[in-house]
Amino acid sequence: MRILVTRSPEDAERTAERLTARGHEACLAPVTRIVPTGDLKPDGAYDALIVTSAHAVDALGDLERQKPVFAVGERTADAVRSQGFVDVSVAEGDAVSLSRLIRGQLQSSLTLFHVTARHHKEEPAASLRAAGFHVLQWEAYEAKAVEHLPDAAIEALRTGQIGAALHYSRRSADLVVRLAEEAGLASSLKTFPHLCLSADVAAPLMSAGAKTLVAGEPSEEALLGLLDPLP
Repeated sequence: MRILVTRSPEDAERTAERLTARGHEACLAPVTRIVPTGDLKPDGAYDALIVTSAHAVDALGDLERQKPVFAVGERTADAVRSQGFVDVSVAEGDAVSLSRLIRGQLQSSLTLFHVTARHHKEEPAASLRAAGFHVLQWEAYEAKAVEHLPDAAIEALRTGQIGAALHYSRRSADLVVRLAEEAGLASSLKTFPHLCLSADVAAPLMSAGAKTLVAGEPSEEALLGLLDPLP
């Protein structure tokens, strides 16, 4: 089966390898690319570091290695450790479990430094602040939208070659819907199932009338598992 993969280029290549191992073919159509924002790092002391994506790794260069780090999942934790951080606690792959992990291990009123993206969700910062933590956020990188879908993806959508699509973030799902509409391919999105990491990711696709399936947990393994029962 040919699978549409819309992640940023670095992530898409890894996913393509996993799809090949499962006997599928990836049609790479990144709708974002990761770039630094250029925003200055906030001043001020902090007690622990929060990292919610491996894309933050390039921004960690001058941060204090002895500080405890809370990573959203294993891949992010591995990226953090590669930069010399040793005290790394790992959540279950989503912001809710990350907030729960931090609240369970740290005393409220401490200051947390969250290295995040320009377009980020309220969690885990909102629930941490509600619990009494001070959260400094640094929008160090950005998933910058591309201007149009790649020609190969447009052709594959137009000719009905796509059997399913993988979606990892609400922002990228929003962009897929918009870019497909701009290419005159909105109806093509309704001809195959869209496999989504969460219900939040699936929302813009559902609004566009596309069929969605949601992974049982926020992991790529669970997401790829949705391919198994498909014809």
